[in-house]
Amino acid sequence: MWLLTVIAPVVIVGGIVVYVIGRLKHKYNNGNLGKKKSKNAQVLLDSFIPMGMLLGCLIGIIIGIFSPDSLLLSVSLGAGIGYLFGFFAYEIYSKTGNNFS
Repeated sequence: MWLLTVIAPVVIVGGIVVYVIGRLKHKYNNGNLGKKKSKNAQVLLDSFIPMGMLLGCLIGIIIGIFSPDSLLLSVSLGAGIGYLFGFFAYEIYSKTGNNFS
């Protein structure tokens, strides 16, 4: 059972990271990464993925405090899921118009 709690986060988060990097590489090769007109909107767009990771770590720590599972398991899964949600926020915000900036 302990092997599952050691290997599972590595496999799950590794799969998430490979997916996100593959999608970003595909967008880069096609030349359609998210671009905004104003500098502040571009900074916000570029910071969605790291902020998602930080928020996921924070949620993982809070869940890990109250959960009987390992704190390392909660933090690593939280960071991976936050990374994925940050990527989704990046995708959604990059497709919106420039009227929010």
